[in-house]
Amino acid sequence: MGPVQTPLAFIAQRWTPSPRMVRRAALSAVVMSVVIIVTGGAVRLTGSGLGCDTWPKCTDDSLIVTAEQGFHGFVEFGNRMLTYVLSAAVGWAIVAARSAKPRRRPLTRLGWAQFWIVMSNAVIGGITVWMGLNPWTVAGHFLAANSLLTVAVITWHRAGEGDSTPRPRVPRPVRKLSWAIVAVSAVLIALGTTVTGAGKHAGDSSDVPRMPWDWTNAAHVHAIAAWALCALAVAMWLVLRVVDAPDDTRARARDLLIVLLAQGAIGYAQYFTGVPELLVALHMLGSCLMWIAVLRLALSMRERPGTPAEIPAQADAVPANA
Repeated sequence: MGPVQTPLAFIAQRWTPSPRMVRRAALSAVVMSVVIIVTGGAVRLTGSGLGCDTWPKCTDDSLIVTAEQGFHGFVEFGNRMLTYVLSAAVGWAIVAARSAKPRRRPLTRLGWAQFWIVMSNAVIGGITVWMGLNPWTVAGHFLAANSLLTVAVITWHRAGEGDSTPRPRVPRPVRKLSWAIVAVSAVLIALGTTVTGAGKHAGDSSDVPRMPWDWTNAAHVHAIAAWALCALAVAMWLVLRVVDAPDDTRARARDLLIVLLAQGAIGYAQYFTGVPELLVALHMLGSCLMWIAVLRLALSMRERPGTPAEIPAQADAVPANA
């Protein structure tokens, strides 16, 4: 009897996905990471945060939502069910990465990192319900979801390149500027949670605690960080033309500017119109798109040559003497 194989090893031995399929699997995890962030926001914006009043069950007596819990219960339980869709997307990315030929261990590790973030954030979500939507745990839940999005985007990018040592495509000062943009963007997202945590949409109609400051003051600090990011993004767009950076890197800088312009317009519109739910939801989607654009810009500053050649799925079936 031979050694016992893991299910992943069993699949990998019998199936070879194309590089394109590996990248699409990684992209599916990116898409679902965005979906779970936006739908999580919809739970809060519809006041359904305690639609299921406990975790991991929906009520003390029922694993699933009941008719008595009404609309809010169905919204909250529906968002919980989307976690399984997200897990399936992450699982698909892991299987595809593990089955790639030649074997790509760094890509598989990134896939597993996504899995553990999903599991950890499910627990954080449960703690958030137990604590009655405490704004600090809500913020932690959101930031953990963004950490998942970060790893998913990196996995998607890495799926389209080789595994050799990275080499720079632009001068060192430009790369440092890209990391400054990443840092300021991370601060901007974190500051956004301070606006939400003190703002109008607590997530439930009950007496939900709020962060101890005025949300308008938090919004002003958030706006200052946003303007700082815009200034850095404009500087990057100009610098990339001066150093004659690759076309795709310059396109990433352009994309970031477009997203920031749209996100800023939505942000100011929601502030001056009393933060209506629809605009808040659009702002959350814009936050995801901004973070993706920032990460893709930073990742485009270097390259890893040697993308594995596409291997037909039937390659192992060809006789050696054919």
